[in-house]
Amino acid sequence: MSTADLHASVTDPALTSMTLLNEITGRYPQAVSFAAGRPFEGSYQVAALHRYLETYTRHLAGQGLDPDQVTSALFQYGHTKGIINDLIARHLAVDERLTVDPASIVVTTGCQEAMVLVLRALRRDPQDVVFAAAPTYVGFTGAARLVEMPVRQVREGPGGLDPDDLEDQIRRARAAGLTPRACYVIPDFANPGGAAMPVADRERLLRIAERDNILLLEDNPYSMFHDGAPRRPTLKSLDRGARVVYFGSFAKTAFPGARIGYVIADQPVREGGVLADQLARLKSMLTLNTSSVAQAAIGGLLLEHGCSMERASAPAADVYRRNRHALLDGLARRFGDPEHGVRWNTPAGGLFAVVTVPFRADDAALDDSARRFGVLWTPMHHFYAGTGGTEQLRLSFSVLTPAEIDSGLDRLAAFIADRTH
Repeated sequence: MSTADLHASVTDPALTSMTLLNEITGRYPQAVSFAAGRPFEGSYQVAALHRYLETYTRHLAGQGLDPDQVTSALFQYGHTKGIINDLIARHLAVDERLTVDPASIVVTTGCQEAMVLVLRALRRDPQDVVFAAAPTYVGFTGAARLVEMPVRQVREGPGGLDPDDLEDQIRRARAAGLTPRACYVIPDFANPGGAAMPVADRERLLRIAERDNILLLEDNPYSMFHDGAPRRPTLKSLDRGARVVYFGSFAKTAFPGARIGYVIADQPVREGGVLADQLARLKSMLTLNTSSVAQAAIGGLLLEHGCSMERASAPAADVYRRNRHALLDGLARRFGDPEHGVRWNTPAGGLFAVVTVPFRADDAALDDSARRFGVLWTPMHHFYAGTGGTEQLRLSFSVLTPAEIDSGLDRLAAFIADRTH
């Protein structure tokens, strides 16, 4: 058998970028890694998992379930849509000022499954297309490739996805005989660029979606990791026309090992019900249901914090705020002189910053950086689906200490000096 005998996605660069980074990281375990987008691990406690499960078990008993029903809820196949939908709805009301019917929520095995389900539902024929910023999260690009949904790129500026260019790209797609279905957007501290969208642009995106009859696929994993300024409203909270499908995840705010994400799909379906019902039908043939035990752990965590993930993730947010300042200050100390030819953005939150360098920062350069200088980063070209970012690198500061950031930047400076002299 050859890969030529398999679906094209198995060799698609969009699907192999994460594997590549894992392989390089494995080869150089002593390198300081700015590559990993993992959350801070300092507050994880194995004992907490037991406590979360016990808290959720007591919650079920308090809801009137007898011991046999509680046992069945945890050990048996669960509802396809999920078992903690009511708690997620409470979390959204507390943290996002969103009033959501739990029946419009589908709890998924990570946010990645939610993306696949939505794109699978929207993709009817080869003319259907979806839009996303360039650069954008490689997981979304990969999900689109799996369901053979072409992704058309939209320019990103300092404020995130550019509404002017989205309008232009929609017109171009229609002129080419294509059918625009949706636009994927991370309004707050986007991965990889770290941009945060102004409220006026959020409102404009909603008007474009209404006028051009597309959905907005809002992904919101990072908004709670801000610099202390008031949080901006989500697109979903501004949505009055059911134009926003909202992706949520507990990977960054709780812990990724649970693999719990969700999607709010409250768009009415003419034949009855809402889009979430149709997504549940797809999920029943993909993963059947999301782990009840994993949901129970997240449910217990939510209950312990009054269903506020902002409160639950506050210690990690403090770490990210500290690390972001350490990274940006360290870049300024080492590359503040314009003669270095090195530039970087200054995100107000999230987990990532982007550095522009005067040379090709590709996978071969990354391997050299790890092998000879002991520092890892992520080549930005992966986030452009091969169409840009060749002289940029993403730095993640989520799992490092300030001392490790300082050491890593010394190594990065040596690598850059070697490439530019």
